[in-house]
Amino acid sequence: MAHEDELRAKGAKYVRSTVPMTPHAVGDGRLITGQNPVSTKAVSNLILAALAGTE
Repeated sequence: MAHEDELRAKGAKYVRSTVPMTPHAVGDGRLITGQNPVSTKAVSNLILAALAGTE
């Protein structure tokens, strides 16, 4: 079973970019993740929005 299948089976909401190596970041409350190194700016923007309370 693939990792994403295991996560979904345990109730996780798993999302990913449809285009490889493009920026993709997701925030859910205090959890903020980026898919790859080119997502740094998108992750940073989500962190700043969370810190400012404008998420």
